[in-house]
Amino acid sequence: MDTRLTAEQDEIRRTLRELLRKRCGPGEVRAAVDGPAGYDPLLWSALAGRLGLPGLALPEAYGGVGCSVTELALAAEETGRFLAPSPLLATCLLAAPLILALGTEAQRAELLPRIAAGSLTAALAVPGPALTTALGLTRRNGEYSAGGGRAGGVQARRAADGWRLYGEAGQVLDGHSAGVLLVAAHTGGFTRPRTLLFLVPEDEAGLTRVRQTALDATRPRARVQLRDVSARLLGSEEADVLPALAGAGDAVAAVLAAEAVGAADRMLERTVEYAGQRVQFGRPVGSFQAVKHRLADVYVGVQAARSAAYYAAWAAGRGERAGGLALSQALEALRCAAAEGVQLHGGIGFTWEHDAHLYFKRAAGDELLFGPAHRLRDRAAEAAGLFTGGKAGLLTGGEVAV
Repeated sequence: MDTRLTAEQDEIRRTLRELLRKRCGPGEVRAAVDGPAGYDPLLWSALAGRLGLPGLALPEAYGGVGCSVTELALAAEETGRFLAPSPLLATCLLAAPLILALGTEAQRAELLPRIAAGSLTAALAVPGPALTTALGLTRRNGEYSAGGGRAGGVQARRAADGWRLYGEAGQVLDGHSAGVLLVAAHTGGFTRPRTLLFLVPEDEAGLTRVRQTALDATRPRARVQLRDVSARLLGSEEADVLPALAGAGDAVAAVLAAEAVGAADRMLERTVEYAGQRVQFGRPVGSFQAVKHRLADVYVGVQAARSAAYYAAWAAGRGERAGGLALSQALEALRCAAAEGVQLHGGIGFTWEHDAHLYFKRAAGDELLFGPAHRLRDRAAEAAGLFTGGKAGLLTGGEVAV
């Protein structure tokens, strides 16, 4: 693996950072999340028009740039630095790769160019207790089912005009504002149960979307209810949906890890800056050895997480899976950076109005949505075959795995 950035990669990062520094300060972030969409549509249009961000990892045949997961991770690191609210995660990481992998040629030609241009946003509605279950990040998703009968989930049944959906999905990222929903639904009854994906336009009759209150307002989510909603099947009935979800999950984890690294790095920068300005006992608090040690620990954690995130993004382009482990390390680095930031900002850092709490909420919210970190590591260890012979945690010779 060559850790040096290419000229194109460096230009993507530099241009995006300059744009976000001008358009995405803490005041703009707070104003954007309070808007109807939960993000700034004008900023999203600028990111699409100037940088081609929505189509960065889409093939050129569908209007994309044709870059790899690595470039998308570098872009996400910059959006993470500013906590920029945008449809990037829901549209470009969750929905678009599934449309590309499973959709018919007609469906790809219809949807992907609009996604790449930034004129269409999408959201993946996955019923169940956690999105990470369907993506295979915290456990194998081979037994995942999108429906639970009348008790929950989403059911799909055939009708004269195609397919009809009934049910509910909670915690759908950007589900209240997406132009099209990609809904995972259970079909086949008890005899041939399986999960399929369906396309539902935002204005379909019987569709109800309610934005929910979230700890991290920069990741808006919604409860999606479907009452006899007409839907189009994505691809064919023979599509292997669960393997496609698991395959997308690793790339999602790698990019999320880079995003968390960007947020942690920015929080560290702001804390170091404040520690150099705040004076106590006649000297800056940053000059005290105890404070230096705490900031050094955060720095080491951020750099280690960045290395893991970059490797995971590079490995995803080669068909290898390292995203879950990188995400676990990045979530811990962000949690540590945010907690130390609140502490070392002193009394002002404990007020909800301070910007440090935007990062603190992002750290806590991401752990709830995509973690916790120890479950991500457990799944990575299981996938690597470290736990064998029914003796979880033990290697040959009786040595404990760490």
